[in-house]
Amino acid sequence: MGIDVRAIRAAYPALADGYAYLDGAAGTQVPSSVIRAIGAAYAGGLGNSRGAFPASKRSDSVTAECRQAVAALTGGEPDGVILGPNMTTLTYRLADTLAKDWAEGDEVIVSRLDHDANVRPWVQFAARAGAVVRWAEVDPVTGELPSAQYASLLSPRTRLVAVTAASNIIGTRPDVAAITAGARAVGALSYVDGVHATPHGPVDVRALGADFYATSAYKWSGPHIGAVVADPGLLGSLRPDKLMPAPDDVPGRFERGTLPFADLAGVSAAVEHLASLAGPATGSLRERVVTAMSAAERHEQELFAALLGGLDDMEHVTTYGKAASRTATAYFNVDGRTPRQVAERLAERKINVWNGDNYAWELTGVLGIRDSGSAIRAGLVHYNDQSDVVRLLDAVAELGG
Repeated sequence: MGIDVRAIRAAYPALADGYAYLDGAAGTQVPSSVIRAIGAAYAGGLGNSRGAFPASKRSDSVTAECRQAVAALTGGEPDGVILGPNMTTLTYRLADTLAKDWAEGDEVIVSRLDHDANVRPWVQFAARAGAVVRWAEVDPVTGELPSAQYASLLSPRTRLVAVTAASNIIGTRPDVAAITAGARAVGALSYVDGVHATPHGPVDVRALGADFYATSAYKWSGPHIGAVVADPGLLGSLRPDKLMPAPDDVPGRFERGTLPFADLAGVSAAVEHLASLAGPATGSLRERVVTAMSAAERHEQELFAALLGGLDDMEHVTTYGKAASRTATAYFNVDGRTPRQVAERLAERKINVWNGDNYAWELTGVLGIRDSGSAIRAGLVHYNDQSDVVRLLDAVAELGG
């Protein structure tokens, strides 16, 4: 089963402006169904949560539906879905909570493949606790994060292993299941950054072995909402700092302040939109999501093969990353031009790409390009088509003249 990319693109009002949106790795555009859902939530009347009146009950219902939708997307449990403003904020909250049990000499493992949001919180809280930070290294040529190295990094003192499910700049998909299995074997928890992985194929947090799985809805056609998915029993064992009158149930105890209820309605609509990418289907929301995201992944990979092949054929272009398993994300430089200059020239051609380290601070250092402006990132998502790829390749080819 494939996807009808023309029909999908028609669902996104922003795509009518004539630009090639290849900036999806930094945030996708939003379909009409999500926009309508957010507007309808406001129009229907909302109140703060846990009240006796209908508007409050609508907010409670919207929140419950959002948790169910995120659980369907990731293969988790609704009662284990923590909601918040973004992945970075939620990761700092979890780091604060988990580090309360760390002691001097304990160990935390982070990787140089990760976005800094899954590095710096753990490094900073480890320093406060006197814990030791150990680093999993990236092969600078292939961009792989070899899972075998974790055997020498893990120890009985390991408390947490933080690893990405996909690099946000070079797309590398490490063997997360092997890494989390090693963590579990020594009694450590695993925190998996799924922000970049989630938009590019089906996700199963159980198969990944993730104790915590973080994602952001604005990377998969939703509003700016973050979520962390965990086992409700694990969350019940943790005591985050919170206000005295604030809810003490799970996952409510991790959600500081009032949630943006209308945006939560948009998250649910975004998951339903993803579930429809392969056309009408039967089955549970989870089943439809898996089928649709598998089809979307095949579409993206077909486009990516053409994009990467075209870039690699240009003598004036250097690409980064050669991992065996990757998301459809290209990271490259053009000889004689800074990444910013390339991005500006492409913007003149109505092509949206990002330049810079994109918060992959450690990885751009490994690649030796951080101090020179890093590189250009062009990311494909389900609404991109062949014309987007052709436009980018033609424009980059012109820069070699």
